[in-house]
Amino acid sequence: MFDKVLIANRGEIACRIARTAKRLGIRTVAVHSEADARAMHVSVCDEAFLIGPPAARDSYLRSDRILEAAQRAGADAIHPGYGFLSENADFAEAVEGAGLVFVGPPASAIRAMGSKSNSKAIMAAAGVPLVPGYHGESQDAEELATEAGRIGYPVLIKASAGGGGKGMRIVRDARAFADALASARREAASAFGDDRILVEKYLERPRHVEMQVFADTHGNALHLFERDCSVQRRHQKVLEEAPAPGLDGQRRRQMGSAALAAARAVNYVGAGTVEFILDATGQFFFMEMNTRLQVEHPVTEMITGIDLVEWQLRVAAGEPLPLAQDQVPLHGHAIEARIYAEDPARDFLPAIGRLDHLREPARSEHVRVDTGVREGDDISPHYDPMIAKLVCWDLDRAGALRRMRRALADYEIAGVTTNLDFLASVVTHRAFAEAHHDPGLLDTGLIERYRSELFEDRGPAGDDVIAVAALSRLLASRSRARERASRSSDPYSPWNLATGWRLNEDNHHALEFRDGERQVAVIAHFRARGYELELNGRRVFVDGEEIGDGTLAVTIDGARLLVRTVVRGNEITIFAHGRSHRLALHTREAERDAGDGGSLVSPMPGTVIGVLVRPGDVVERGARLMLVEAMKMEHTITAPGAGVVREIFFAPGDPVGEGVELLAFEPASPTHDEEGKR
Repeated sequence: MFDKVLIANRGEIACRIARTAKRLGIRTVAVHSEADARAMHVSVCDEAFLIGPPAARDSYLRSDRILEAAQRAGADAIHPGYGFLSENADFAEAVEGAGLVFVGPPASAIRAMGSKSNSKAIMAAAGVPLVPGYHGESQDAEELATEAGRIGYPVLIKASAGGGGKGMRIVRDARAFADALASARREAASAFGDDRILVEKYLERPRHVEMQVFADTHGNALHLFERDCSVQRRHQKVLEEAPAPGLDGQRRRQMGSAALAAARAVNYVGAGTVEFILDATGQFFFMEMNTRLQVEHPVTEMITGIDLVEWQLRVAAGEPLPLAQDQVPLHGHAIEARIYAEDPARDFLPAIGRLDHLREPARSEHVRVDTGVREGDDISPHYDPMIAKLVCWDLDRAGALRRMRRALADYEIAGVTTNLDFLASVVTHRAFAEAHHDPGLLDTGLIERYRSELFEDRGPAGDDVIAVAALSRLLASRSRARERASRSSDPYSPWNLATGWRLNEDNHHALEFRDGERQVAVIAHFRARGYELELNGRRVFVDGEEIGDGTLAVTIDGARLLVRTVVRGNEITIFAHGRSHRLALHTREAERDAGDGGSLVSPMPGTVIGVLVRPGDVVERGARLMLVEAMKMEHTITAPGAGVVREIFFAPGDPVGEGVELLAFEPASPTHDEEGKR
């Protein structure tokens, strides 16, 4: 076994690898960018080396600097984790060339499976079923369009060199093919440095099921069952579970055999994942093979009791697989939810900011949290905005779902926008919740099909939430008053009392909160026991006390509940009833003038990669104006209505910040007919 391993990655996967390495008595070495100098993965490793500026291309993608750090540290091996250089054949070769062990498959296997078109040819020769498509070498746009027509619409354009939904576009008719192809190529070039694509038949309502495979250097290979990853947004996974609902033993054996045939076809070693797509009849087709550990590997670990990272390290050290296929256990059911800093209501736009408040659900044999961040850490624009992976296990799927719902309700994050409420909506929705009874409910289009329900506006905060916000501010005011009194020369003066005492007037206090777009006025009358609130035309009696760590024991009209409040400036986040609610104390400061809506801003920090209009252009509502790339994703800036482009402030290649005005846009004046209709 190795004495020291360098982890060529960051975040939760680096922390997760370090955890297993330390259990095995292996010393760990972290690498980090300037932005990650105080990151969690740096603190949990035994040593750490700075490898460059914040941008991944200048740090985590610099194989030379990583190898230099490994040699300086005296490491025996390098574990690449996932992402970054984990599926880079040149890096794997460079590691071996430096006399170190690459904890992953041979470079030849990575290279064979790294090209989707090449891998499809290998799979066809190995007898693994394929989706009809074009996997040839030609990248001529006209020829690709011809092939799409031959295959038959709808088709799926896919980046040949990548995955994770990057460089992927669904095209439903020939008229949209050219624009979709150009966009997919740009995104693929940015994400993978390779703009080659392939075209396949797009299957309606497919399921995404993958097999975890493992092989050693002694000729042994096995699979550790399947994971269902059908719940996706923008072709990226949201929820994963094992085993797949409704997959019978015969189909599992067939898919397992196909997955092992795929691994053997490229002389695979180590952990890998063979991804399949299933049609409505249950017929399965090869999609791709990920030659690394997967983000969702914990669900496999939870149902088998096997530490996959330990197996990776042992196999890389030359040991044989410790089990045969018929010895691999399958026990219970596990579900993983990916918790991201993102805004589901804005098409899952990644969010940045500081984790002002972070409370995880209690960990146990049923609940696992893999994370790489702590309270106070920043979610930066430089890397993937994943906060954590929440994994719940129980004896059956119903039990795992129940634990997942409770764990999501117990998760508290303030400071950045997250997908926690959205995840709660998905795991409680009937289509996902009942999939073990009716597997036909589960497919990759689930989120889009039930969009109106999953993204349903929760409406305004309830009176109880507003009452908690008011109580929180009143208790804080009382605490400050007591502190002032304690420092006063006359601490017993009525002017220092926090009881609402007033001279010749009613003892009340007026508060006003902003809840989204609405303003809520609250009049708080001080009573002997608590407060009487005038709120939304009714009177609410509320009392409570802080019992530590921002937790309030609140009694509202005789009903007691525990809530947590997090206050940052004028903003207050309330965690109650398993959901978070963000309010703000209303101030009389003038809000920024929105003008006539004639400016368009960048949705987040990024880079302008395309300007599609010129000053003076007359455009219609929805016209594509600019392209901004952020976090390896392409965002299209569109016209909010008919109008004229007056000025463009940035050119392709220019960096832009969140909220920065990109161009000046003048809405069209209403016509006489439109005015007459008003």
